[in-house]
Amino acid sequence: MDALRSFAVSVLLIFTSFLAIDFTETLAADAGEEAGFVSIFNGNSLDGWEGKPGFWSVADGAIVGQTTAEKPTQGNTFLIWRQGLVDDFELRLLYRITGGNSGVQYRSKDYGDFVVGGYQADFEAGTTYSGIQYEEKGRGILANRGERIEITADGKRAAGDPIGKTEELQKVIKPGDWNEYHIVAQGPKLSHFINGQLMSQIRDEETGKRSAEGVLALQLHAGPPMKVEFKEIRIKRTKLADGRKKLVLVAGRPSHGAGEHEFWAGVRLLEKCLDSGSPQLVTASYANGWPQDPSAFDNADAVFFFADGGGGHPVLQSNRLAQMDGLAKRGVGIACLHYAVEVPKEKGGPEFLNWLGGYFEPHFSVNPHWMLEATELASTHPITRGVKPFAINDEWYYHMRFREPLTNVTPILSAIPPDATRERPDGPHSNNPAVRAGKGSREVLAWAYERPDGGRGFGCTGAHFHANWGNNDFRTLMLNALLWTSGLDVPQDGVPSTVSVEDLVANMDKKK
Repeated sequence: MDALRSFAVSVLLIFTSFLAIDFTETLAADAGEEAGFVSIFNGNSLDGWEGKPGFWSVADGAIVGQTTAEKPTQGNTFLIWRQGLVDDFELRLLYRITGGNSGVQYRSKDYGDFVVGGYQADFEAGTTYSGIQYEEKGRGILANRGERIEITADGKRAAGDPIGKTEELQKVIKPGDWNEYHIVAQGPKLSHFINGQLMSQIRDEETGKRSAEGVLALQLHAGPPMKVEFKEIRIKRTKLADGRKKLVLVAGRPSHGAGEHEFWAGVRLLEKCLDSGSPQLVTASYANGWPQDPSAFDNADAVFFFADGGGGHPVLQSNRLAQMDGLAKRGVGIACLHYAVEVPKEKGGPEFLNWLGGYFEPHFSVNPHWMLEATELASTHPITRGVKPFAINDEWYYHMRFREPLTNVTPILSAIPPDATRERPDGPHSNNPAVRAGKGSREVLAWAYERPDGGRGFGCTGAHFHANWGNNDFRTLMLNALLWTSGLDVPQDGVPSTVSVEDLVANMDKKK
């Protein structure tokens, strides 16, 4: 079979050389075409998508964008996928166009009012632009059909080996019928395929102009009346190129009072600090619990949960525990903060011991509010680089349940709780005889775990009060931990960051 395929490929390449079309990347693109792809359009509604009312609908299993003479659009308008941003990925969809021009925006910027700018996989009803690489609201045409273009850091362009003649490539496209668009974005290399044929390719290294992530959107072009249809929209996220790592941050639903359990505000603040202080880390954040994006974790190197825990922990719903266990087994790091370190002993407890090395176990661990006293930091671990002992008042859980023996679990932050915290009445979170008997004992409040499979885990019990992110040492500890859990080296002085009062109040939940 291998010999027969090799012969067939040789014959095809000889034949197509007369057409000046390069099919080698086409064959590679078609191999295992559906493995790992998930649908992001349900075929019935615009759930997960948002566009200007009156221009977008669903009919016969397809998204339909349409303008008429009576209802034109004032400028290009876009249907935006609202379930996540895209970074490195492959996208497959079918399109059909009647009149005009359209395209698929990716790694693009949302300007508001359904206006989008950035990379575009172009197509049209005509014979010139389908397959080109275009930058909406930017540099214009980056590569014509049939071109391979290298764009250097200073913006200079150089042509590589041509793909083929544009008029021959046009013959692959079926006018007025359904065509498959396949977009591959891997680091700075962006490739557009139509019906399995590579149409254009760029490598974009231009400083300040290239984009590593952004929104995904479908275009409805201004001008004469037109109609465009999209269906079978599937995405596959791929591992990031160039040594970068990806951290997915999951914020839970609002809970508690103002200034407490500010999950979304905390996640966004940490993400902002990481984005500015850790260029090798790419972040993606999701609000209100488990992401609606079905591909959210597919190219993650680490996942961070800052959410309510216990029986309502995001990982305990549906089949998510198994999904996260699968990620952990392939080496994905997992970090949990505050209430998110708690799960029931029977469901979640064994998994957390395997993922994080420890967790809050009801009727064993406790959750008092207290000021840190006699704080100690692990002196040689990367997570404590640039961190000095600090004292802040928080709901510091302690008496965690850890793996036995305590192999590969490193206490990162520890302190001696006031004896008064051990004198509360017994309860699932408040006290128990083992805690009461430990007066004067040092307790672990944050820890790191190096799994036998090479993955990493981290847990920290603080961050009940949002204002504590203003403490430079606590914030640096968490930033370092997230970088380390993602598999990256921590700078010798820790992850640099500064936050303002405006940063602290941004994205806070509207609570009574």
